[in-house]
Amino acid sequence: MSDLIYYLPPLLLILIPLLFHLRAKRLASEKHNAVLKEAQESGLTEPPSLHPVVDLSICMGSGACARVCPEHALGVIKGKGVLINPTHCIGHGACAPACPVGAIKLVFGTAKRGMDIPQVNPDFETNIPGIFIAGELGGMGLIRNAIRQGVQAVNSIATRPRGQAELDLVIIGAGPAGIAASLAAKEAGLKYVTVEQEDSLGGTTYHYPRNKLVMTAPMNLPLIGEIKVREVSKEELMEIWTSVLKKAQPNIKFSERMEEVVPGEEFFAIRTNKAKYTAASILLAIGRRGTPRKLGAKGEEQAKVVYRLIEAEQYQGKTVLVVGGGDSALEAALDISNEAETKVTLSYRGKAFDRVKPKNRTRLAEAIANGQIEQLMESTVQEITADKVLLKKGDAVLERDNDAIIVCAGGELPTPMLKKIGVKVETHYGE
Repeated sequence: MSDLIYYLPPLLLILIPLLFHLRAKRLASEKHNAVLKEAQESGLTEPPSLHPVVDLSICMGSGACARVCPEHALGVIKGKGVLINPTHCIGHGACAPACPVGAIKLVFGTAKRGMDIPQVNPDFETNIPGIFIAGELGGMGLIRNAIRQGVQAVNSIATRPRGQAELDLVIIGAGPAGIAASLAAKEAGLKYVTVEQEDSLGGTTYHYPRNKLVMTAPMNLPLIGEIKVREVSKEELMEIWTSVLKKAQPNIKFSERMEEVVPGEEFFAIRTNKAKYTAASILLAIGRRGTPRKLGAKGEEQAKVVYRLIEAEQYQGKTVLVVGGGDSALEAALDISNEAETKVTLSYRGKAFDRVKPKNRTRLAEAIANGQIEQLMESTVQEITADKVLLKKGDAVLERDNDAIIVCAGGELPTPMLKKIGVKVETHYGE
């Protein structure tokens, strides 16, 4: 008995913390499992970009991957790492180096949903010497990744001779990758020009609805230095880009669209809607949404059909159809529904919304309950007339009054343009 009393205190000092630790892990596992179950029931199972795959035979369940994930996309269930919030994963990639046993690899696409990625080397050069790709077009959606790639590509280009070309470099696109590349080119003393088809810089950010939050991280720009931001709105980020433009004055030409690239023996000939250039190298920083995905419906060519929402106020008092099942579609419908005397219908071909943030799903449910939005799932646009729209839902054809249609169906990878130039595109299925 005396021996038991002697050993009991140190034993309790070991067992009590251990019991609390095991209880905490069990509760965390149950919480993560509930998140995973909700994602599966909502159909939110396909990550949009680079994401982790966990080797369960190696994983020891340390939870290091979950702790470093800024989007809370990873969790630990029954002692194993799991991607519990697939649609929240946007390619930070911090999980792989954090894993103490190397159980995580980062991949594009899944077995169900392939992802087309242009083939590039570590310097972001394609199989065509002199043509580089950086940013979203290469599969990386994060602003900081796009900036890093744009700078790295230009650093490689700066070591190459210009030859007989008038320019060292033509940069296509003025999103984050194009902005960073333009600054790097100016810093390196390259003779370059950046062409952007829109009337402003910012790339994908430029097309976001007003006040949309943009998750980002501190970024380091050539000629500018470090910009310390973590969570900013579209307007705040656009102000940052504008201040960069004013301060560094990179050679960016707006409202100029690239129309053709012709490879030559010593340089590339680039034709835009406004000019012609020859360059030793080209950097494609055009993103993946440069070509809006069309509906293929009769009457789609009408002016009332647009492919992004810029200002919700212009639809005040109108009857609007929003088409799509992603965050951009839901946010567009919600923003427009807040305008006075506006009638909004949201049409989506799927049974459940894909890659939608829980916050947007909650807001949509409230708007539907309040009669602000009519939701038509498993429906497609069949025909568009001057004041009507016909939607096919099952065997029925539904007719709705209509003043405007906003299609938020994403964009198509410019595969035809890439193939015409000769750039190889690989489809990744999570391998």
